[in-house]
Amino acid sequence: MDEIEDKSCIFCEIVAGRAKAHRIYEDDLSLAILDINPFSEGHTLVIPKRHVPWWHDLTEEEVESLFRVARTVSSKIMRAYSPDFVAIYARGRRIPHTHIFVVPTYGGDVLDRFFNALEGFQEGAAGLAALKEEAKLAEAADRLREG
Repeated sequence: MDEIEDKSCIFCEIVAGRAKAHRIYEDDLSLAILDINPFSEGHTLVIPKRHVPWWHDLTEEEVESLFRVARTVSSKIMRAYSPDFVAIYARGRRIPHTHIFVVPTYGGDVLDRFFNALEGFQEGAAGLAALKEEAKLAEAADRLREG
């Protein structure tokens, strides 16, 4: 690993082989392991082998690896479990080591209900309605291009 590993980080301990994990797939830069607190059977985490708390601080090669491994694991999940779809999302608040959730999801399960509720909120919340206006969208696009 390029950066000093964080011995208090469970993912660094797994990468180093000092902590147990059910390894699913890996390449030189990323590792896929089963989540020990799964939302559904086959729920997998994809982590970079280098300790990087925020995904946007990964190198281009690490980002490519992370998403390539996530795609490979998604294909494995589709073949093994035949879910309605495979949800992926990045999170990292609880464990400050970049990781992507790769979760087999079925209509009506907890993630499907959560994302449906979130989309309903996104479409219907009065506070968010102003964000759909063309002037606000143009302003946001300009800010992001400049940032």
